[in-house]
Amino acid sequence: MGTSWSEEQKGSSERQDQPVYHSESDTISSQKSDINTPVPITRNNNNNSHHLNEPKESKRVLLKLPHNCEAIINDNSDSPIDKSSPEKVYEQLHAGVYLNGRRKKYWVDKKGNNCFMVFANDLKITWAENPTYWYLHTAQTSDHGQISVAQLRNVAWLEVHGRFHTKNLSPGVTYQVAFSIMLEYTCYGWELPVNFRLTLPNGSKQEHKENFKEKPKGEWLRIPVGEFKASPENVGEIEFSLYEYQGGSWKKGLVIKSAIIEPKF
Repeated sequence: MGTSWSEEQKGSSERQDQPVYHSESDTISSQKSDINTPVPITRNNNNNSHHLNEPKESKRVLLKLPHNCEAIINDNSDSPIDKSSPEKVYEQLHAGVYLNGRRKKYWVDKKGNNCFMVFANDLKITWAENPTYWYLHTAQTSDHGQISVAQLRNVAWLEVHGRFHTKNLSPGVTYQVAFSIMLEYTCYGWELPVNFRLTLPNGSKQEHKENFKEKPKGEWLRIPVGEFKASPENVGEIEFSLYEYQGGSWKKGLVIKSAIIEPKF
């Protein structure tokens, strides 16, 4: 039998989905800028009804790049970032950047906060190395392109774990961790509820159960695991888990796409 964190894992199954992230509404200066340099934004305040002989006032505001953005991209990005203009940098950050061989995705929301996806091939799945139990493969999706998804064929011991370091999360922001999953129409064996657990760097845990038997079938679902506030006092790895192995019943028809770590609004 495989293990949780000590198990081997592969990547796999199919599907799509994810929110659309919009660009900033401010007009960004087209000056060339290094990615770690604050980006200047120019706003003009025009008042044509008074003081017509006075020059137009121009206010320059510095727009800083997101927290730890340079390190995230330089150390992990799958492809080079176009730094020819601030517009290009922000366009790519809002669209999302793939990391670590498409095992993760990084993007910035409209408030400038860092967001991440951990795809199935970067999760630790018990028995994932055995194709009798899990079907791990690359699937084409509309929002993410080619990604790895994991399709459960048949197991009695369901156990999935993921880890992520909080150093790349925006400080002071409350984050929610959730699994993106689908239950196929042919699924069975979900009489007992599935356990979800979030373990924070300080060792505290958040746990609850979800009844998969009552969930909609054939569509992507976001199942919350827990939430926490990113802070310097609680820096380290979080662990998010999905498991059910007490009942001993065989289960089929679960598709796992990713774990999502993004601000809770």
